[in-house]
Amino acid sequence: MSDDGYAVSYNVLATGTPVRSSDGVVVGTVREVLANEAEQIFDGIVIDTPNGQRWVDAPEIARLAERAVTLTIDAQAAAALPERDSAGGPVYEAQPDAGRFRKLWRRR
Repeated sequence: MSDDGYAVSYNVLATGTPVRSSDGVVVGTVREVLANEAEQIFDGIVIDTPNGQRWVDAPEIARLAERAVTLTIDAQAAAALPERDSAGGPVYEAQPDAGRFRKLWRRR
């Protein structure tokens, strides 16, 4: 395996960086890094592949480095990654009656 360089933050991951599957196959290149800037949370990357743009969720990424991104999934799974959602992905709304705040809201 080649030297990918030092590990880097998602904040400095360069467009065009090769993306490799866990079995060493180059499956595409970084097109865009997505993050929740307000909470400073890495969300994932969009990659250019021969079959179009694909979304790679953060848990499917093993390592971000200077010269390559390594995925936790093999080439076959990478080929089945979802297309990029042109709408920007799902929108999440708070559910005040769910989770640990349920008791607090019910008392009122």
